Amino acid sequence: MIEVKNIYKTFNTPHEVKALENVSCNIKAGEVVVVIGPSGSGKSTFLRCLNRLETANYGEILIQGTDIFSPQTDINKIRAEVGMVFQSFNLFPHKTVYENVMLTQLKVLKRNKSEADKKTSYLLEKVGISDKAKAYPTQLSGGQQQRVAIARALAMDPKVMLFDEPTSALDPEMIGEVLSVMKSLAKEGMTMVVVTHEMGFAKEVADRVIFMDYGKIVEEGTPEHFFKNPTHQRTKLFLEQILS
Repeated sequence: MIEVKNIYKTFNTPHEVKALENVSCNIKAGEVVVVIGPSGSGKSTFLRCLNRLETANYGEILIQGTDIFSPQTDINKIRAEVGMVFQSFNLFPHKTVYENVMLTQLKVLKRNKSEADKKTSYLLEKVGISDKAKAYPTQLSGGQQQRVAIARALAMDPKVMLFDEPTSALDPEMIGEVLSVMKSLAKEGMTMVVVTHEMGFAKEVADRVIFMDYGKIVEEGTPEHFFKNPTHQRTKLFLEQILS
């Protein structure tokens, strides 16, 4: 589904900072990959490169064989197939929940209103928020807003879902409701790449865990390997700190 080949990404702010250095990995269709690591390790930059919100200095990212950095690639078509959910919910504050989920279907996918209405109702039910269809984002809790953001991303019928620390801005009691929606997507076979600090989610749902530090992939493996028998000393230190 996704091939990442030797990605380098630097920022000049004001000195050159290596955000990603020689990052390579493959993500199979239906696989749930959780990316973890300390702040500033390149996790979010890596995720943003996967739908070209950030452009790598060099290297390749292929999604179903299409080079997303090629000038010939229609990036809007790629982004329609690669849904993304951010830390901040990015909902339209002047639109209702229903309208937030409807809008991209009408404007981008050019669905007719009847089809979009049916899809919107289905997705709001799916994420457990159909009773808030007429509410505005400011009337919702953080967990409810994030579930609307997930529904909006799913409305595009994506082949891949990217989650950039989707629970980090939530109160502890709201985290579970968002993780529950993500777990159900994983069970349905959605290809997912998730940047998170939720180790319980990684243990339970991930097919593979990637640990990043200083812009590099330090270690990757199954949750069983990663949490019980990591091989790299830096991984062991990180887990000791975060799980203690």
